Amino acid sequence: MKRLGWLAGCLTCGIAVASCGADNGASALEASPDGELEEAAPGGKADTVYGSCEVREVVAWANDVDVTYEAMRAAGVHTRAARNVIAHRDGADGAAGTADDDFFDGVDELDGVSYVGATAFQQMASAVKHRCERAPEVEVIFSPQLYGNSHLARVAKLIDAAERSIDIAMYSFSDSGIRDALQRAVQRGVSVRFLFDTASEDRKDPAGTASAKLEDIGIDVRYVNKIMHHKFALIDGPREELDHAYAATLVTGSGNWSHSAGTKYDENTAVVRFHGELALRFQKEFNGLWDNSRDFVWTDGITFQTSKPITDWVIPDDPTLDAFFTSANFDVKTTSYGPTFSVVSGRNEVADRLVALIGEASESIHLASGHLRSRSVAEALLAKAEANPQMDIRVYLDGQEYISAWYDAEQQTDLDTCLAAAGDSSSKQQACLDKGFYYSYRLHAAGVPLRFKYSCYRWDYHYAVQMHDKYALFDGRRVASGSYNLSDNAEHNTMENVVLYDGGAFAGLAGQFEQNFETMWVTGIDQARYEALVDLIQNTNEDIPLVFEPMSLTWQQVTDLKDLIRTHCPAVDSDAYRQEPDKHTTCPR
Repeated sequence: MKRLGWLAGCLTCGIAVASCGADNGASALEASPDGELEEAAPGGKADTVYGSCEVREVVAWANDVDVTYEAMRAAGVHTRAARNVIAHRDGADGAAGTADDDFFDGVDELDGVSYVGATAFQQMASAVKHRCERAPEVEVIFSPQLYGNSHLARVAKLIDAAERSIDIAMYSFSDSGIRDALQRAVQRGVSVRFLFDTASEDRKDPAGTASAKLEDIGIDVRYVNKIMHHKFALIDGPREELDHAYAATLVTGSGNWSHSAGTKYDENTAVVRFHGELALRFQKEFNGLWDNSRDFVWTDGITFQTSKPITDWVIPDDPTLDAFFTSANFDVKTTSYGPTFSVVSGRNEVADRLVALIGEASESIHLASGHLRSRSVAEALLAKAEANPQMDIRVYLDGQEYISAWYDAEQQTDLDTCLAAAGDSSSKQQACLDKGFYYSYRLHAAGVPLRFKYSCYRWDYHYAVQMHDKYALFDGRRVASGSYNLSDNAEHNTMENVVLYDGGAFAGLAGQFEQNFETMWVTGIDQARYEALVDLIQNTNEDIPLVFEPMSLTWQQVTDLKDLIRTHCPAVDSDAYRQEPDKHTTCPR
């Protein structure tokens, strides 16, 4: 090992450097060409122990092109180390931000710089120690809740605490409580930027729209040319200074900012504070979308505000957390319509990561998702179940994902026809494979335990009590959750995110998600809702409800219930019932 390699190696022992083996310390000191370790630790002993957070932050700080030689000196880093670190990072041309920059891949590469020994590391660690002083905090709010306990009320309170900036990327927003909180924030000088999916449609006739109302209170609203399906907000994030990430608040999950998302649907919303990496990754995502967005033109005088650029090199890499975004599947082009995200064939950023997580699981996989239409994810689940028939794999889907055996055969016929027409064209074949395909019947047929949140004979967004979560639990300890629907449309036509929480500060999350999953898995079972509905249809003269209290049903139970309703209400499949389901929520006897 080299100088810091020796130091980091001792740190992984979980004990002070002074107590590591004397021979290892001596050999490391003798190998030092600049004597820095001797200066820092006479006799081969160090007075300071640096944890993994400090190590990660030192590397990220050294990679920040705004950290100049002068900045390093001002932070207390001695002359030779500061000069050599900057020279290495800036490359042969000596200029930061150019093509030959050589960023540090990790602590070993930083350790390899001449005159970076224990003294220099101690000085650099002192410059970033504030980033590690506060332990990350995380809470998760599961819907449905009473409004006062919902993620909507929590977000409003967080907005009321904002001091500098709020950046929002949102699919659906209608909550008046949050709107009022945003107005109060603007009035006290907080800068608010809003990437809003609805703005793409609102721009066509803007007066009175949700987007116009936001701009009326001083919020800059913009949109992108793809579906903005994110549901996240950064409060006092690193828009202007990277250090702001370490006190920022991130809100993210499956829940839109609507009354139904808070009080009616199954959702999850995580609130993470004081986690620099996560705030930086989401700020980088927001910046990439914002800088390539299109303006919702409504209110004059709103200034377009940009952010400090963030690269992956300045983001510390916490092994207990990761975040991935479908924006990685797109390139940006300049067109006459404005910046345009264009999908790149062969990129499957999120699906590939989820497939890998499925492959790595050894004990259990619990999946709760509104959709299951991703070919790669569904096939990975099926392969895992076949290879590990005793493994605890359970899938809970929204009722709209139910399909019959007949429909499964029909969609397979359509796929076969499409592939035949595609001939030898790989791009055409891929287009066939990327079309929406429902996998619930395939899981049922393979014997994978599968249930649906079922609340209506014919699914319609007007009344369906949706299972809108998008999360997966692996081995009871890893949680992958975000806005991402399991579909090719989500992967290649939509801006989405998934956060992987894997121990560390997030160790307690898995248990909370497991409890939520188990609760949803038995929805309505203790109340015998299924049996009561069957009895009402078979043994009473009451009108047959086509919309009912939600219950967790197997594929076979849904099939039997639909057959029973058809038998007692032949009109249910008529054009009138099909075309206006919200006007036919019961079937008269």
